[in-house]
Amino acid sequence: MPDLRVAVADGVLTLTFDRPDSLNAVTGPMMERLATELEGVAARDDVRVVVVTGTGPAFSAGADMDTLRLAPQHPVETMDGANRVVRAVVGCPVPVIAAVNGIAAGVACGAALASDLIVAAESAAFLLPFSRIGLMTDGGSSATVAASVGRARAMRMALLGEPLPAAAAYEAGLITHLAPDDELADLVGTLARRLAAGPPIAPAGIKKAVNAATLPHLEAALDREHSGQRALFTTRDFTEGLDAFAERRRPEFRGE
Repeated sequence: MPDLRVAVADGVLTLTFDRPDSLNAVTGPMMERLATELEGVAARDDVRVVVVTGTGPAFSAGADMDTLRLAPQHPVETMDGANRVVRAVVGCPVPVIAAVNGIAAGVACGAALASDLIVAAESAAFLLPFSRIGLMTDGGSSATVAASVGRARAMRMALLGEPLPAAAAYEAGLITHLAPDDELADLVGTLARRLAAGPPIAPAGIKKAVNAATLPHLEAALDREHSGQRALFTTRDFTEGLDAFAERRRPEFRGE
């Protein structure tokens, strides 16, 4: 599938969102393909590290808004795909590095924040814009963001839909590494090589232990987000949010 590039070299599986003309906006099939690649790592002996990144100026702008408007099932497909990705990232037996080269928004932000190492360029930012179109957070972000930066910052990101610049994300503990834009690839490469040269079995145990301690309620969060979001997909507020986005105007929400 051209929207997701897949490459393996020296034990590193690189998965790249490749829709630069749309800021790598994701669709349900793209997320399903990403999840399939991540889930397949357990059966491979040529992969010791996974890197997820984007082509062009963005990591990913989140769900493809044009696709969401096409039919009622598309929002659910995208959310289901994103939730499968989050589960696959957390359950992957090897370290997963999110190389955030630009804006990481919506479901893509959720996928990035579920990763084991989150390396961001200085120009990058993290955004949970769901409330802007009448939705709630999903992609596990209600759990992963709060686990990293606490309830107050999680509420601010989710309720106000304000982008969090990479430098602030690093200071807050939301991401693990920060790099100048022109040094991002080198830093990610160094980290990937270091992990690939390390012990092959221990990372699975480390991931399982740390995730159990810090994300014990991730499955419950995904279920809550799924049921709550499905209900919001049926509201007029969501339709108004999509229309306002397409028409580049402020939405007029009515609580319907």
